[in-house]
Amino acid sequence: MNDKISNKDKQAWETFLSSKEKLPNKDFKLGKKDSQNINQIDLHGFSLQEANNAIKKLIDQSYDIGVKKIIVVTGKGLHSNTEKDPYISKDLSILKYSVPEFIKNDNELKNKITMIKDAEIEDGGSGAFYIFLKKKL
Repeated sequence: MNDKISNKDKQAWETFLSSKEKLPNKDFKLGKKDSQNINQIDLHGFSLQEANNAIKKLIDQSYDIGVKKIIVVTGKGLHSNTEKDPYISKDLSILKYSVPEFIKNDNELKNKITMIKDAEIEDGGSGAFYIFLKKKL
């Protein structure tokens, strides 16, 4: 522990520790988002095939119930093991790149979406993207 902590700071810390007050979770942002029109999926730890299957199922279900936007969290591929295999594309085996390609190459899915766009920082930044869905006819 640092000996240069002031008595005032020590007292504030003791008060904080003894307080029953709950701190807001900074990772759970309360905003004006209409949560009924947004779905989210986190693909961390999914294989390429598992991710593609999960995204297809989620797009189909979301489209059927009128969801407007899907937030897809893929991560940035920093912990991907593709570096070790010279026969695997270092970009296209990373979910961040391969899942949007899978969607663009599937005509059934492509007909249900209007746009795929990089996510804002509060939704995952460069480790996530949005899928905007069309209204069901």
